[in-house]
Amino acid sequence: MSYPQGSAPTPDPMPDLVVSLANIRDAAKRIAGAVERTPCLHSRTLSQLTGAEVFLKFENLQFTASFKERGALNKLLLLSEAERGRGVIAMSAGNHAQGVAYHAARLGMRSVIVMPKGTPNTKVKNTRVHGAEVVLEGDSLAEAARQAQARAAAEGLTFIHPYDDPAIIAGQGTVALEMLEDVPDLEMLVVPIGGGGLISGIATAAKALRSDIRVFGVESKSYRAMHQRLHGQPVEVGGDTIAEGLAVRDVGKLTLEIVRRLVEDVLIVEEAMIERAVVALIEIEKTVAEGAGAAGLAALLEHPAAFRGRRVGIPLCGGNIDTRVLAAVLMRGLVRDGRLVRLRVTMPDVSGSLAKVATLIGAAGGNIVEVQHQRLFGTASVKSPEVEFLIETRDRAHSEAIVAALRVKGVRVTEA
Repeated sequence: MSYPQGSAPTPDPMPDLVVSLANIRDAAKRIAGAVERTPCLHSRTLSQLTGAEVFLKFENLQFTASFKERGALNKLLLLSEAERGRGVIAMSAGNHAQGVAYHAARLGMRSVIVMPKGTPNTKVKNTRVHGAEVVLEGDSLAEAARQAQARAAAEGLTFIHPYDDPAIIAGQGTVALEMLEDVPDLEMLVVPIGGGGLISGIATAAKALRSDIRVFGVESKSYRAMHQRLHGQPVEVGGDTIAEGLAVRDVGKLTLEIVRRLVEDVLIVEEAMIERAVVALIEIEKTVAEGAGAAGLAALLEHPAAFRGRRVGIPLCGGNIDTRVLAAVLMRGLVRDGRLVRLRVTMPDVSGSLAKVATLIGAAGGNIVEVQHQRLFGTASVKSPEVEFLIETRDRAHSEAIVAALRVKGVRVTEA
């Protein structure tokens, strides 16, 4: 590994921590060849959009589409022969489950994954595909964890924690080794936080290699346990989020201590900004990121002043997003940007009225996607029905121009 002059590795700044740079380097050697060495690439367009120099680490290109493989494999390779023979158990609703299941099967080990009862069928299926025995227990991850611990004790299985384990953290830290090898002069790293395993490993490695680098965490507004812990607030989380990987009710004890000592701050992002980041990555980078995977970019979009002019590295930590959710996010993005609008037109119920309005919309450059008559509800007169047009446009300004063109021709129109 080579570094430019003045950025050579420095000794670990906190030798008393459980996880060290040496542990992470050992993990990198251990898992080499069994996980992808994913690219870390500069994005010209996202850099223009955010005002920072943006470099993306494509962890969504791992075989199971998540960085979780790194920590899971490192942990499995550190087990004794006896432990391997008995098998392992984990609790997870997604990426950790797939990482453990895939590498356990590859190493010839039995794996049991305990998932909450409400886990989406696609995640259950994908975990079983990798050879795991999937058990649906509990209504939450916390309940699933208790079930997993109990079964581990009863059957002699080794419990593989998703984040609060030194071997897991060391494996995740290999992401930072690769990022700084590819882009040694990064000034900031922006890392999504669920339980804290990824940011703990990344911060440990990055700060040991470059003491001047600044590491920021990102949490969704609904699940900001790390932010609350760091600021001495009671942990109050919950609700729906597109970023399931961030939906952890509390962080680990080990990860909290590492973040407290090494991370600059934890930024909070709105749900709408996470959706916007997912859309931007598809439209600009042609890559699919799940909500948690796009959270780092969401932080740049929501807090641009904190990163303007800096060289910023962002791990796209996962790409496992439900296709129905992805479809909805993309359509909502069109609505949010004014590229898909719904116009409500009140028109006389006479021959040719609909054709006239449709012609005007077409002349203004709008593409009519859907038309719906409303003759029974909300109409002022039975002689003046309402017609709703779903229209595709170039942008918000184009939508406004279409409305203006209709009104000039005397059409009674409002944006629904």
